[in-house]
Formats: sequence, structure tokens, C-alpha cells
Amino acid sequence: MFIILGMAVITFLTRSLLIIFFREGKDLRKMMALMRFVPVAVLTSLITPALLAPRGHLDLSLGNEYLVAGVVATAVTVKTKSLVLVIVIGIATILLMRLFI
Repeated sequence: MFIILGMAVITFLTRSLLIIFFREGKDLRKMMALMRFVPVAVLTSLITPALLAPRGHLDLSLGNEYLVAGVVATAVTVKTKSLVLVIVIGIATILLMRLFI
């Protein structure tokens, strides 16, 4: 309970202090432009270890179905930009690799 409350306070402070510090219109726009990259950075930091070390150690081989599915999903993303298609093809890649390899 205290951990959740503490994290809520820390989240509130970091966001509100940045807004107070950059309360001038021009600086606030710059800060908000930079904040758009936060979700991408957080998602990358969560996904990368799962792709590169799914069993607790670095695995860059073709036997790592998560890494292969991630590469395939990235290629599909660049080509189609369809979230549903990326999810379906990523899951299908993992399933096919588990069935046939």
C-alpha cells in the first residue's frame, strides 16, 4: 500500500515540477514535444529484454522464437503499419516456430 502511494507521489512530483519549471509557453512546448518519446522509450525498455534474453541469458540465435517474431513483427510494422496484422503475424510466427522447430 505504501509503495503504491509513494510511487503516486513521485509520479505527481516529477510531472508537476517539470510543468512548474517550464511554465513559460515556449519552454513548455519544448518539454511536451520531448515527453512524446517517453512511451516509446518505456515500451522499448520492457520489450528488449524479453526479446533478447527470454530465458534469463542472452540468446541471439534463430532458436529464440521471441527474437525471430520480433524481427518479423518489426518488418511487418514498417511495411504495413497495421497493429492488428503485426500482432497476428507475431503470434503466428511464435506458434509456427514452436510447432516446426
